[in-house]
Amino acid sequence: MLEPVLLANFFIVFFSAASVILFGAGYALLFAWSRVRSRPRLMMLAYAAYAGLVVSVITLAFAANLFNNSFWTFIVVLMLVGYLVAPHGIWHLCVGTHAEAHEDEVNPIKVYQQR
Repeated sequence: MLEPVLLANFFIVFFSAASVILFGAGYALLFAWSRVRSRPRLMMLAYAAYAGLVVSVITLAFAANLFNNSFWTFIVVLMLVGYLVAPHGIWHLCVGTHAEAHEDEVNPIKVYQQR
């Protein structure tokens, strides 16, 4: 059974939950932007956002007493691993899905360079 969140920890839970959302969105956006624009420096920022996400999730888990139960500890770890791996899988899925659609198209840049 989970212990309720202490009133003293309410603001910690609130702000760490908001940080989870912001850092998670930042990680996803920076990851996608890095891949779409081929800018490896943005990937470093994406992983920095993921590090912020990890800190926020651990803070939230401690403040909400989630580490007192092994089931919730497993869920927290599973979420962190999933959020690290999911953007990579989604990127490869999107590239694979759209690769066939763009094979038949004529690239105007390549046509111009061949002249």
